[in-house]
Amino acid sequence: MPNLKIVYLELPAQELAATRDFYANLFGWTFQDYGPTYTAFSDSGTEGGFNADPAERTKAPLPVIESQDLEETQQSILKAGGKITLPIFSFPGGRRLHFTDPAGNELAVMQRE
Repeated sequence: MPNLKIVYLELPAQELAATRDFYANLFGWTFQDYGPTYTAFSDSGTEGGFNADPAERTKAPLPVIESQDLEETQQSILKAGGKITLPIFSFPGGRRLHFTDPAGNELAVMQRE
């Protein structure tokens, strides 16, 4: 399996507009909205986004690892003792899944289109 790296950081948000304004004013980050509950940020040194959907957002920051083969990575997660918490789903630009490690930390793996 190729070297998998963290390429994105998703953060939970309560009020998307207030969160976007805070980081734009504080750090000069720019944003791209994807619907009323998600905005991606750039100009931060890494790609990331804020999720304000109460049904989808995580409770803690969510590191996202990029994979070239999502199904192969899923099998590797299970073999290593991880648990899939959100099965593979599509999002604008690709597909991803969520998993927890043995310590209970939640991470995601994505595959670009």
